[in-house]
Order: sequence, then structure tokens, then C-alpha cells
Amino acid sequence: MTQPRFLYRHGDVLIAAVAALPAGSVPHRGLVLAHGEHTGHSHRIQEFGAASLYVYGQDLYLLVSAPTATLVHEEHRAIELPVGVYRVWQQREYTPTAIRTVID
Repeated sequence: MTQPRFLYRHGDVLIAAVAALPAGSVPHRGLVLAHGEHTGHSHRIQEFGAASLYVYGQDLYLLVSAPTATLVHEEHRAIELPVGVYRVWQQREYTPTAIRTVID
């Protein structure tokens, strides 16, 4: 039997399964997990209505309510995310002057 996956990487985006949305999470408009400032590409959920985004403080959460939701980006193969709640991070990088979010 195959073990379920709880951690996903999609380019510079990391998605980890969590038990539940934090209390006080606020709905976030759209289905874009990360924008590509240089390329114009974005990491996004393909199917409208399959998932929704929430914000808690500075943290982004993804609630997949359909059996699966497809995460797409023009430069990466699609990933099928099963029903569940996920925390979303965008990769950061160190420079001598600052720690900054990776820009696509």
C-alpha cells in the first residue's frame, strides 16, 4: 500500500498538509498561491470551486474541498492535491543584505 503524501513542492512553492484552518482565518480572493513577478506565470488551482484560499496573519492556507484540485504553472508539471487543508509557503533566499521571497 502506498503511503499518502503530506508535503508537496511545486517550483518555489511548498505545500504542507495541516490538521485544520487556524481559528480566525479570513477568506482570500482567487486561487493563486504565488505570482510570478518576472514571468507573469502563477502557481494556481486550475478548477474553479475545487478549493479556496484563506489568510491567517501572514500565512496562506489552501482548503481543497473537491476530491482533488490541480495545481498548475506554465513551467512545472501539474500536481493533484487531495481533499484537505494545506499551509502554503513561497521559497525564500538569503542575500548579504536581506532574506527575501524568491521571485519567479
